[in-house]
Amino acid sequence: MTSTELSAVAGVVLSLAFSYIPTLNTKFAALSTEYKRLIMLGLLVLVAAGAYGVSCAGWWTVVTCDQAGIKTLVTALLAAAVANQTTYSLTPQASAVREARREGKYSRGDDL
Repeated sequence: MTSTELSAVAGVVLSLAFSYIPTLNTKFAALSTEYKRLIMLGLLVLVAAGAYGVSCAGWWTVVTCDQAGIKTLVTALLAAAVANQTTYSLTPQASAVREARREGKYSRGDDL
C-alpha cells in the first residue's frame, strides 16, 4: 500500500468515525461547517506528521525521510483530504444526528 492510499484510508476512517461514533457524531454535528473542516484538516495533518516522524525515527517506513518524502507526504495529505470530504458528504447521517437535527439542536450543513 502506498502512502497516498494509506492517507486516503485514514481520511475515510476519520470521516466515518465523526459520522457514526455515538456522542462524537452529535457533538461534531453541532459545530459550524468551518470548524468541522478545520478539525478534519488538523487531524489529517497530525496523521501525516506522525507518519513522517515514524519514518524518520526508523520505526516504520511510510515515506522516505528527505525532501522527496515530504513531497510524497503532501500529495498523500491532499488525497486524504479529498477522501475525507467526499466520504463525509456521501455517508448518510446516523439516526442520533438526524434526531438532533429534528429537535433543532444541531445542523450538519450541506458540506463539510
